[in-house]
Amino acid sequence: MPDDPEKKVPARFYRNEHGTEPVRDWLQSRTKEDRLVIGSDIATVEYGWPIGMPTCELMGGGLWQVRSELERNRIARVLFCFRDGYMVLLHAFIKKTRKTPPSDLKIARDRQREVER
Repeated sequence: MPDDPEKKVPARFYRNEHGTEPVRDWLQSRTKEDRLVIGSDIATVEYGWPIGMPTCELMGGGLWQVRSELERNRIARVLFCFRDGYMVLLHAFIKKTRKTPPSDLKIARDRQREVER
């Protein structure tokens, strides 16, 4: 399916060496309500780039995050980078601490290095 020409930076899912897409799988495991909020926030970045806080934030080193506020005071993050005109969705998680856990950053940065090769 061709990209929507209105999207300034279409999203693509990171695909690992086994052909799976971890962020897509994570999204499919969420509730319909969560998927709608997170998907809407990703679309805001796709159509509105460049965009900043509160929806999007630079994490450093070419890594960005989409910030989603979910019901019941939950926070979701989707970490991404840019490659060949696309935003590549690298890693997603429910944030439970004030700072982004180093383990989640490591996963995203490892995948970012893979994508940028």
